[in-house]
Amino acid sequence: MRLENVVRDARDPHRLGRFWAAALGAELITDEPDLVEARLQLGGGAFLNLCLPRVEEPSTSPERLHLDVAGGARPDEVVERLLALGAQRAGGGRGPDQRVVLADPEGGAFDVVADAGRPGGSGPIAALRLDSADPARDGAFWATATGWVPAGDGPGGAVLRHPSGVGPLLELRPEPGPKRGKNRVHLDVRREDGDGDVHEHLLDLGARALSAPGELPWLVFADPSGNEFCVLR
Repeated sequence: MRLENVVRDARDPHRLGRFWAAALGAELITDEPDLVEARLQLGGGAFLNLCLPRVEEPSTSPERLHLDVAGGARPDEVVERLLALGAQRAGGGRGPDQRVVLADPEGGAFDVVADAGRPGGSGPIAALRLDSADPARDGAFWATATGWVPAGDGPGGAVLRHPSGVGPLLELRPEPGPKRGKNRVHLDVRREDGDGDVHEHLLDLGARALSAPGELPWLVFADPSGNEFCVLR
């Protein structure tokens, strides 16, 4: 399996898709009435898609998957560029860990982070931060689910990265509280030739099935901390 999509439910996929494609320098690859997808090339043939399906009433539960947008050496300039594209300030300015909290045009929170010693080559997304009840356990789970490899320890959690060393980090962070409601943002992984019985394998690793095989064109699971994700054909 490999990590392919970051999915954010959207009331207006076109408005949100234009914002995120411009914010990340991503290429629009799907432009349908109810779905917009933008592809972010990471280098070396690796890519990550941002998928925005139309959902009439997106979840208002606390978000557990957070995007850290890379601010580079001039994060204030990145913040101003994103504000000009339609983002809004959502926090109290720069925090002690050198991050500024913004919201996209539909109120989805994300952070702009300075370099702060992060490894190079991440591209416009520095990290995907996923809340976890047990970061060490979930780090091992997501390493299997994505094919990504350990990349050291993060602030209180596990860190994974694409095996080529390109693209964002996937950081498993201690959750501020138990999961409540459906996640508005989730990950999709795609099964590959040779993966075998993905359904049973993920259950053995601690996932919980949220759909039956054949019920949908994809499989829906929750990871051991309850975070939803999909497995694509």
